[in-house]
Amino acid sequence: MNFGVTQKKQEELEARMSALGVREADLQEKYIRSSGPGGQKVNKTASCVYLKHIRSGLEVKMQRERSQALNRYYARKRLCELVEEEKFGSESPAALKAEKIRKQKQRRKRRSKGASPH
Repeated sequence: MNFGVTQKKQEELEARMSALGVREADLQEKYIRSSGPGGQKVNKTASCVYLKHIRSGLEVKMQRERSQALNRYYARKRLCELVEEEKFGSESPAALKAEKIRKQKQRRKRRSKGASPH
């Protein structure tokens, strides 16, 4: 399957999907006409991708790019993130990243409070 991304990115996605137990056979995929910016191109082509994981019931709708192939890639990537959140909860990579950013913001806020206003 070719998504219009580099071979390395495609292999990483396939490895991530197999590690989470997400198989292509478990995915139901539909193509919808996009809406919003993009003009005549998105109004004529069905570049928006709707993906449903049958086992978990998770659904993703992706129209980040004007290209259908790239949207298929991003939809699968987002589905993997949702499966990880469901499986690992607060230990999922997305949750850990959000926690790290939250701590950084708190640290910066404390530093800026201590600085004198001159």
